[in-house]
Order: sequence, then structure tokens, then C-alpha cells
Amino acid sequence: MRSTPMAAAKTERLLNLVIALLSTRRALPRAAVRDRVAAYREAPNDEAFERMFERDKDELRELGIPVITEDLDVYFSDEPAYRIDRVEYALPDLEVTPEQMSLLALAGRTWSEASLGAAASRALRKLEAVAPDDEAGAGVADGLDRIEAGVRTSEPAFEAVRAAVVTTRPVRFRYRSRRGDPTSRQVQPWAITAWHGHWYLTGFDLDREEPRVFRLDRVVGAVSFAGAPGSYTIPDDHDPRAVVASSLAGGEPITATLRIRPGRGHVLRRRARVIGTASGPDTASWDVVEVTGAGVSSLADEILGHGADVVVEAPPPLRDLVRERLSAVLAAHADGGAA
Repeated sequence: MRSTPMAAAKTERLLNLVIALLSTRRALPRAAVRDRVAAYREAPNDEAFERMFERDKDELRELGIPVITEDLDVYFSDEPAYRIDRVEYALPDLEVTPEQMSLLALAGRTWSEASLGAAASRALRKLEAVAPDDEAGAGVADGLDRIEAGVRTSEPAFEAVRAAVVTTRPVRFRYRSRRGDPTSRQVQPWAITAWHGHWYLTGFDLDREEPRVFRLDRVVGAVSFAGAPGSYTIPDDHDPRAVVASSLAGGEPITATLRIRPGRGHVLRRRARVIGTASGPDTASWDVVEVTGAGVSSLADEILGHGADVVVEAPPPLRDLVRERLSAVLAAHADGGAA
């Protein structure tokens, strides 16, 4: 029988400890805690149990779970007991609008074929229990069958690369580029993102000493770890989708300052950073945002799709290109009307 991975075993142990400390009205002494948590019962000796329990208590507290130590007896305080403060631990009532629930359900379905699929399904079932129905009385997820939102994760390299991104751990693999035979790569993974039906890894190529983009279905063979966890830092301003888009388009990423009409431009807003407000063409207060795109031409095309709801403030090359293309559209319609 295959043994449980170490990380999963630890997570299960911590969860069982939380359940044990929450499911009692009175604080539990160490002996009772050991009896209620299977992993503690299986400890080879008292010393091993004590070390494991002390580490677990500290980790729960670091996670914000209020593990309280109390005296088991007011007259004999030499034996401590433990419980979790229910008031401090409880979350406020969760409020999810029908629109938010629909988006969450759609996101959950995206992972239907991935290793996170089961977890996404369980989370959605819990959310559906507290989410309101829509005005028509139908469930919030009704109608989603008309939308296909699936992301394949069949690439053998996906799990190893995902683990490396989460733990910031360098990896080594063989990669088949579009130009030749597979070559060995040693990479510091920064992020994984889906783009036009494929998974891409962004990271720093240690051999070439520069950031690179790798399509996961071009990884040949197994991915191996090539360093310790936490051995590098991912840049704070790294935008994987912009980097992938720029790489495929052959251009340089560009950051633009835009004014967006309130309630509009949601596609841009999803990856934008709001930096202020300013008057728009209609004298109303518009949001001023910064957004990164895959090159001047690509971002101009995206902005043009929003029509008069988005105005470019900077940089000048982007503003000029948008004006030029809008003028060309206007001229084309004028010629058509004259004909």
C-alpha cells in the first residue's frame, strides 16, 4: 500500500487536532489530546508525541487559530489543558451574492480535470449552502451548463512544477523548443498560467541568466528538484499572463495609465491597479488605473474593444496608436456613409 505523503499526513494531523480541541466543552489534558488524534496515538514514545504536539500547537497559533492553555485544576496547576476559543475562531456570517456564487461555481468547474477538482467541488457545496438563490428562485449555479470552462492539466510536468512554484524551489527538466531537439534547463519557477488552451511556466532560466517562458506540454520526461525550498524570491511585480502574452506576440510588456468609466471595462479592471480618480469626458469621476499588456499593439487592440469607456493617459505611443486607429475607423465609416 502506498504511504501517505508527508505534507498530506501533516495537514490531516493538524486538522484532527483542531477538531479535537473544538469538539470539547472543557479543555483537554495532553493525555486526552493524544488519545483523540490518531497520529499522536501512533507516536513511538512520549517524547516523540511531546515534540510533535508542541510543533503543531505553535503552527496552529501562527495560522491564527486561538489555541488556549488553561490549568486543568484550580488547586493543582501543574497539568495544563488545551482548547480552542470558539468565539475567536468562528468566522462572521458569510454573504455571497448570486453573481459572486455564479463566478465561483464557474471557477470551480474550471478545475474539473485537475488535482484540485475534488477540493473545488467540496468548497462549492459548502458555499451553495449559504448562498442565496437568484430573483427567479433558481439555484445560483443554474445555467452554467451552457458555459464550457475547462482547463486541461494532463501535462505530466504540471504537478511537479506547481509544487516548485508554491515552495519557490528550483527545478531541472528537458525542454523541446520550436526550433530544435530537447535541451536541459535549470529554472527558478515564478508562476504557472493558462493561455489560449495551454499551460505556461514563467521563471528565471539559470543557464541563460534571464527570464523565460516554457510551455508545459513541451517538457520532456520528469521534472526534478534542483535546490532547496525558499532559495529564491519571485519578483513582486511579476505578471505571468502579460509575460506569456508578450513572449508569444514577440513584443515587450507595456504598463499603461488609463481612465475607465465607473462600472465599465471589467476585463481590464480584473488585472488593473486603481491609483486614483479623475474627470472623464462626461465630467463624471472615472477610475484611474495602471494595467500591463503584451506590447503596444496588443494593448491598443484590447482598449479599442471598450470604445468610449476607456481613455488612455500614458504612455504617449499607446495613446497615439489608439487615436490613430479610432480615426481610421471614423474615416472608414464616413467613407461608407458617403457612398
